[in-house]
Amino acid sequence: MIERIVIIDNVDPQTFYGVNNANISLIRNLFPKLRMAARGNVIKVIGEESETAEFEKKIHAIEAHASRYNRLDEEAIIDIVRGDPPKEVNAEGVIIYGQNGKPIAPRNANQTRMVRSFAQNDLTFALGPAGTGKTYIAIALAVHALKNKQCRKIILSRPAVEAGEKLGFLPGDMKDKIDPYLQPLYDALEDMIPQQKLKEYMEAQTIQIAPLAFMRGRTLNDAVIILDEAQNTTRHQMKMFLTRLGMNGKMIITGDTTQIDLPRTVQSGLLQALRILKGVKGIGVIEYEKKDIVRHPLVQRIVDAYEHREREDSEEEG
Repeated sequence: MIERIVIIDNVDPQTFYGVNNANISLIRNLFPKLRMAARGNVIKVIGEESETAEFEKKIHAIEAHASRYNRLDEEAIIDIVRGDPPKEVNAEGVIIYGQNGKPIAPRNANQTRMVRSFAQNDLTFALGPAGTGKTYIAIALAVHALKNKQCRKIILSRPAVEAGEKLGFLPGDMKDKIDPYLQPLYDALEDMIPQQKLKEYMEAQTIQIAPLAFMRGRTLNDAVIILDEAQNTTRHQMKMFLTRLGMNGKMIITGDTTQIDLPRTVQSGLLQALRILKGVKGIGVIEYEKKDIVRHPLVQRIVDAYEHREREDSEEEG
């Protein structure tokens, strides 16, 4: 009899063990000759060497399945232990599987072009109105790259531009003041990565979320770097950000050129970069339109109404 230790490190233990440890109870029943104890991401098993070796092999196969689909059910466990391939979920176009196995895939032609541009280029600009999913798809591509070991870390950033509120008047320390600007990035990550696993990534700085000012002086190798709301960068900030790209790195820059919150006298670094970098090899540009909005249908009607009003105001001023 030997004791073997199996480490579960590619999937959230809560996802692996199941509600009320239902999955680990099933695994115990499928290996009746072994004694096992599970705690955190460690499973200790005692039995004959050949049986514990087979157990470890099956556990890692179950782990790989759970990591890929972000969920684990009884049927998949039984199939894997019996040596049958689990039923494949229709994966056409899926970037990753989010919380509870939710497939995250492009929902329109421009999102599909963005996925293709990310694969073909080291720098992709994704431009368009709110609600087109450009930031969400960008983060999904980054998480996919991390899970598939195509990068070692993800860096997410936004300029902390004061759109109606002054940072100094917000309560708390600097992190408390900055976090509201970064909340949309947290929201997307929480939709794609189990809570415990996301916490581990953040603590290990495998995933970093920081305001743009914190990028200065860094060279980011083996990373996917995303700059959101880039229309609110200055010319100097944009140049600084673009030159952070290191070896084996990829960048995605998202923005809405109709929603610039900079002072009127300050030129948007995004607009300047698009002019300067036009035609440069290795850079892709995806331009979303109103028809690409994938939020509640009312969002598109709101955008249309505001644009109509702005045209009327412009005509009256003219």
